[in-house]
Amino acid sequence: MTITAVANPCATPTRDWSSPPRVRAPKLVQGVEFAACRRRAMRNWIKRHGRIFDINVPFFGRCVVVSDPILVRAVCTASAEQLHNVAPNLSNWFGPGSMFGLDGSRHRARRRLLAPAFHGQRLESYEKVIVAETMRESANWPEGEEFRILEPMNRITLNVILLTIFGADGAELEELRAIVPPYMRLGQLVAFVPAPPSRLRRRSPWGRLDEFRKAFDGIVCALIARAGADSALGERTDILALLVRTGMAPLDICDELLTLIGAGHETTASALGWAFERLRRHPDVLAELVREVDEGGSDFRRATVVELLRVRTVIDVAGRRVCAPEFDLGGWRIPQDRAVLVRIADLHENPEIFPHPERFDPHRFRGTRPPAAWLPFGGGARRCIGAEFAIAEIDIVLRTVLQNFHIQTDAAADEKSHFRGISHTPKLGGRLVVNRRR
Repeated sequence: MTITAVANPCATPTRDWSSPPRVRAPKLVQGVEFAACRRRAMRNWIKRHGRIFDINVPFFGRCVVVSDPILVRAVCTASAEQLHNVAPNLSNWFGPGSMFGLDGSRHRARRRLLAPAFHGQRLESYEKVIVAETMRESANWPEGEEFRILEPMNRITLNVILLTIFGADGAELEELRAIVPPYMRLGQLVAFVPAPPSRLRRRSPWGRLDEFRKAFDGIVCALIARAGADSALGERTDILALLVRTGMAPLDICDELLTLIGAGHETTASALGWAFERLRRHPDVLAELVREVDEGGSDFRRATVVELLRVRTVIDVAGRRVCAPEFDLGGWRIPQDRAVLVRIADLHENPEIFPHPERFDPHRFRGTRPPAAWLPFGGGARRCIGAEFAIAEIDIVLRTVLQNFHIQTDAAADEKSHFRGISHTPKLGGRLVVNRRR
């Protein structure tokens, strides 16, 4: 007698989970492409495999790369019990007390502590500082001669974040102005690279980084001690005072302040460099911005900032790591400890979301909120805590420069992107020619 199995109508249907398609190339080859020619490699891989695929690269190992907007949203909204910060991450560089090194409840608590310093009325209080630093830096700009705008933007944004963190200028901040730029330039190159054994460290780039870090910690620990002894500590509004009042360990405070300084000025300066690079080549956008500035408006300028951060994405990847036994992403199942990399740049270049994505067209955002696929600051619980601060700073610097200078436009070829290890900047430094408005 033959017995025929009958499906149980009440049983939960099984789903055929599988892994994303894999890039078939040696690990070292994939690593070189990922590091040295990422944009071209990603376009080729997307064309071949679609908007989710698996790569294998040095340091990060097996990674799932995602640029499909629905899947990206699932990554950004996943709980801390499913996804942690990617490893390795910037805590390798900034230290274990950095927000980058925290996950779960500790990460949420640190964000709650720092968030008020970068939102609401506190943003308005920083405007005078940003204007003053822009005017001070631009006082000696050459007229009628081409120069690189990137370095002045770096100095402006560094001074702004230092004053925001420490509250007042002084000899210590002058020392930090000398230490931070070379530390940032070198640190970006090795941020995700494992450090060598201690016996080799002194004669390697990490040895030089250790020297910078020792000097930084010495200065900041002295400022922490001074703040702790300040009878007016409870009334101070600077970020250093905020952290000292919590009783955090001094070295953890150093880690977090270095994070805020590094993340708070390099990326913003890069975006400003791209802003002026774009305006030189788009006289119609520039003319409309100048008209609006002279009339006291801001809507088109804000739209320009949003479009700039899309068309010239400074941070092109945001990463997570699967901490649950597995993470279901669309029709795919991602195993524990696998990295998930959101390709922000490819998301921003998706023509189904942003028609004619190659165009620099601020009108696409005029009078509208950016879509969920606009992610220059990442998304979800790990979205950059200083996002609104950065947008406001770019807006204020642009306004101040346009109020005081004419920018010459021409048909110069677009500057190519230069990858510094973390951020993408104009390769030629955002070359510009200006004249003062009389």
